[in-house]
Parts: sequence; structure tokens; C-alpha cells
Amino acid sequence: MRPGPNTTPPTETEIEPPGVPGLSGLMTLAVGVVVLAALYVGQDVFLPVVMAILLAFVLAPFVEVLRRWRLGRVPSVIIAVLVALGIIISLGTVIGFQLAGLASDLPRYQTTIESKIGSLREGTLGKLPSLLKDFGRRFDRAVAEPPPGQAPASPAPTAAPAQEPQDAGPLPVEVHEPEPTPMQMARDVLLPVLEPLATTGIVFVVLVFILMQREDLRDRMIRLFGASDLHRTTVAMDDAARRLSRYFLTQLALNASFGVVAALGLWAIGVPSPILWGVFAALMRFVPYIGSFVAALPPILLAAAVDPGWSMALMAMALFLIGEPLMGHVIEPVVYGQSTGLSPFSVVISAIFWTWLWGPVGLLIATPLTLCLVVLGRHVERLEFLDVLLGDRPALTPAENLYQRMLAGDPDEALDSAELLLKERSLTSYYDEVALRGLQLAANDATRGVLTQRQLDQVKDVIRALVQDLAPHDDVDPHPRETKDDPVAAPASEKPAIKEPAVVPPMPPEGHIPEAWRADGAVLCVAGRGPLDEAASEMLAQLLSKHGLGTRVVPHSAVSRREIFNLDMTDVQMVCISYLEISGTPAHLRYLLRRLKQKAKAPTLVGLWPAEDAVLKSETMRATLGADYYVSSLRDAVVQCLKVASGEEKVPEGANTSAVEEATAARRLPLPA
Repeated sequence: MRPGPNTTPPTETEIEPPGVPGLSGLMTLAVGVVVLAALYVGQDVFLPVVMAILLAFVLAPFVEVLRRWRLGRVPSVIIAVLVALGIIISLGTVIGFQLAGLASDLPRYQTTIESKIGSLREGTLGKLPSLLKDFGRRFDRAVAEPPPGQAPASPAPTAAPAQEPQDAGPLPVEVHEPEPTPMQMARDVLLPVLEPLATTGIVFVVLVFILMQREDLRDRMIRLFGASDLHRTTVAMDDAARRLSRYFLTQLALNASFGVVAALGLWAIGVPSPILWGVFAALMRFVPYIGSFVAALPPILLAAAVDPGWSMALMAMALFLIGEPLMGHVIEPVVYGQSTGLSPFSVVISAIFWTWLWGPVGLLIATPLTLCLVVLGRHVERLEFLDVLLGDRPALTPAENLYQRMLAGDPDEALDSAELLLKERSLTSYYDEVALRGLQLAANDATRGVLTQRQLDQVKDVIRALVQDLAPHDDVDPHPRETKDDPVAAPASEKPAIKEPAVVPPMPPEGHIPEAWRADGAVLCVAGRGPLDEAASEMLAQLLSKHGLGTRVVPHSAVSRREIFNLDMTDVQMVCISYLEISGTPAHLRYLLRRLKQKAKAPTLVGLWPAEDAVLKSETMRATLGADYYVSSLRDAVVQCLKVASGEEKVPEGANTSAVEEATAARRLPLPA
């Protein structure tokens, strides 16, 4: 039997514990283990494919530019791939020459390194071990000496050391390997060179096919993940590919710029092989947080080996200490925006995971690959868990977060979150999109009987404190803020977690609201019979008062059959009833409206905040209940009350029309000269 709204909440011991994960959860875990094992075992297959996909995102804009020049698909792809291959071969050749030159000069740097180590040994650093040894000797002597007045303990007799038999030393053994054959020498030399060349060839072959059949691959992805909604999935895929291409190309350009600046700086300082260290710095910037500092160690150590002094090493260190913060905290936020869509924790975990899985190459592609997974999770419903685990969006919606703060009894955190949202939306929008939805979650749980009495009291206290704390806020739309187009943003066709801020109706001029509507209690806000309906009535009353209407909130008990005769409704111009949860045939609402109409001839408005309620969809049911107006949002309630108060809305017969007629007559008077 489903408990009703007046059902006594269960105690904490009556709530059932969560069940054991079912077969679906175990199957998901098994699939994850199989995928992980396949990625580890099939590294030679999956790694080139992944690198080809990332390169396809980088080259896709270039291919589009070539196709706009009417070169055709095949020539455009071939030219783009050849350009990329030429750049990689050129860099590899330059790096090879730089490494060869550095290897030939290393013996010259050995003398400088030995002299610096010798000077360190002769200085204070060299004397440190002897000083520590002397200190330890003095400490042991102080511990061994007896206190004053006590005789020293006689040493225990020690036995003479036994004479160990002197054994003959081990016989020397020499192992002579046979001279390598020409075939073995060729294998030892060629295999380390052929393996990366073969991987590079596979990458570019797969890259050509990806660029040639981009639309076909997209359609297959749509068929696999989103065949039920072709339009939305197509827009999502195209939008995600466009954003990722722009982001990866921008990231590559920024990292290459950082490498060029590092190479020029090291060349000006005099560090050998500056191009090598510039390329190394550009590659290591793909490693989050520590990549640039790791790239700074080899040139700094090399500078210390080249220069007899320390000035060259200090200048190289200053180059990276100034360049990396400037690039990471000034230039990148301007280009990327404030967020790339990845949480800092996921960036670190992904770097560790892909390094363990695929080695150093996995470390370099960890961030771009994780970003691709987050985009899939944000645009494909079946992969949403990837966005939850790796993305930077909050795991809970604002309404769920507010409900969680209510359950925890934490009004300060609820107020802090509300003030952040109010910077981008009006108070009416916040109440409609966040506060009411949070209250609906609480009301649904209370109806199902899963909230304890203590939790229900905490929810009431937090929402009451939140409404009181938000009283100083004006109900106006803030100025729209510019937002950056981050690479994992949802497409325009996708419904956001929170709607766009609702447009609040402007406050009518002073003369358009009669004095009778400004008096306290002109709009009577009646709470429904649910445990949290009074909080919704307080929100509505607060919004109406901000738009110049006098309000009064009464609990549901004040309009019961026994107590309604004691309720003063003399100056009431309109009655607004709030319900967070109403189900079935609401006979109690029909009788409540009948009692209110008998008590005061005023128009009635019923706010059913769950918009999907059957009462709002059924014309017959609404006619049976007898209310004058039905709304499903606080904004609609405010607009309706303002229309009735200013005379823009025709009041049904039998309602108190004196104030409305007064406002209409005032609007017909000629304006003063």
C-alpha cells in the first residue's frame, strides 16, 4: 500500500539497507575488465589506431580548407597527410642530428662536471658527512657516560674471537661469447629502428582511411549509439568533432609556440642542442601539471655541465619558471576559456592509467584521449558514466545538490550555491528551476515514506532559512555573461540540466497597482496539505511582495473545516494555493476551494508545481475543481497575479472586483499635462 501524505515518517531503523548489486552491475564490471585486458594485450593494435584518430582531429580543419579550394576529397587528404608526414620526418631528422652532436660533445663536459663536484666536496657540502659523524660520536659518548655520583659500569668480559679457517678464494671464471654473425648484427641494429617506423606507417595508413571515410564512420557511430534520435545524435557528433578539432589544433599550436620560445631562449643562453630541448618541451607540455618542469631538467643539467659557473643553469631555470606559468595561467585561459571540460583529479588519474597501460606514449596522449572519452559521455546517453567520472561538471544537478544539503541540514552551503546561481539568473528562475525541484524531490521521498521525521524537519529548517536569507535579493535578470566555447560543451540541440533563466515580468508602474493590493494580506498564499507545501507558499509570497503586492502566508490547518471560520479574509483580493505533490482525484482540493469561495469572493489560483500533473492536462478535472487560474511555475503565478491586480486580466464572475475596477478606472483617466 502506498503511504499518503499524512503517513507518519519511518524511523531510521525502519529504512531498508541498499540491496546487493544485481546481474546487470556484474555484467558491466565483467565488460570493463574485458575491455581493459584487450587494451593491455592489444597495445600494438590499439595504440596506432588511437594516435591516428587524434591526428585526424588535428588535420580535419586543414582538409576542410583544401576541399573549399575545390581540390576534391582524395587530393585534400593526401596533401594533408603528406604535409604532416613531412613535418614529422623533418623534426625526426633534426632531433637525430642534435642527439649525434650532443653525444660527441659529452666527453668535453665531463671535465667541467668533475671540477664542480670536486669544488662541492671541498666546500661546506663536502664537510657535511664528517660533521654529522662527529656529532653522532659526541651524542653516543654523552649517552654512554653515567650520571654524576654513579660509578661507571664494568665492561662485561668478552670472549676471544675464534680463528676462522682461511678458505681459498673462488676460482676466476671467464665467459667468452661467440662473435655475432652479420645477421645478428643487422637484427640488433635494424629492429630498434624498424619498429617505430612500422608503427608510424600503420598510424598514417589508418589516418588516411579515417579522413577518407569520416562521414561513413560518423553514421556508423550514430547507428551504434543513437539510432533512436538521428537528428540529435548527428548534431552532437558533428559539434563534438568540430570542437575537438579546434581544441587539439589550438593545443598543438600553443605547445609548439612554447617549444619555439624555449629553443630560442636556450640558444640565446648558450645551451647546446636548443632545438632538441625545444621539441622535448613541446611534447612534454601534453603531460599535465609536471610536463614542463620535467622538460626543464635536462637543459638545466646540461647548462650546469657546460658552464664553469652557475649563471647559465640559473638562466635556463628562470626561462622555464617564467615561461610555464605565463603560458599556463595567462595565455591558455584566454585561448581555451576557464575550463577544458576535465576535472583535475581525472587528469591525474588518466595520466597514471594510460602510462601504466601504454607506457610513455600513453602519457603523452592521456589528456587528449580522456577528453575524447568525456565528449562521448556528454553526447551519447549510453556512455554518460564517462562524463560523470571524468568531466568537470557537478555530479549532481543544482536541485539534487540542494536536496542533499537539506538532508544534511546545512543552510550555509545551500545559500552559497544559491548565490552562485543568482549571478546568472533571477530569483524567480532560481526558485522555479532549483528550489522547487529540490522540494519536489523531498516531497516525493516523504510521500514514499523514506524520510525520517528528523530528516523532514531538517529539510523544512534549511528551506525556511534559505528563503529568509534570499529576501534581500531583487527579482531582476542579471546581465548575461560571456561564456567560452569549451571543447566538451553540449550542442545547441541538447537540453541543458537547467533551462535558460526565465524572464521576470517588469514591475508595473506605481499607479497600476491599487492600494488595496498593496495592503498586507491582499494576496493570501495558502499551503497545501503536504509537509513542504508551506515552503512553496513562502517563496511565492516573497516574489509577489518584491513586485509590489501585499501577501500573507497561512498553513493548511488554518483553512481546514474547523479553523476556516476563524480566518480573517476581509481584505483578501486573491487566493493562491500551492501544491508540491498531488495525485489521483484531488477531492480535498475541490472542497478547499469551495470553502475559500464561501469565505471570500476573491479569484483563486492553484499552483501545481509538478508540471506533468494530470490536473493541468485535464480540462474536465480543472472545471470540476473550480479554481479560476492554474499555473505550474512561480513565474506564471507572479505574472497572473500582476495581470489581475493591474486590471489586464478579466476576473471571473463572483470574485471581488472592486480593486480591479478601481485600477481600470485609474488607467482610463487622462494624463496630466
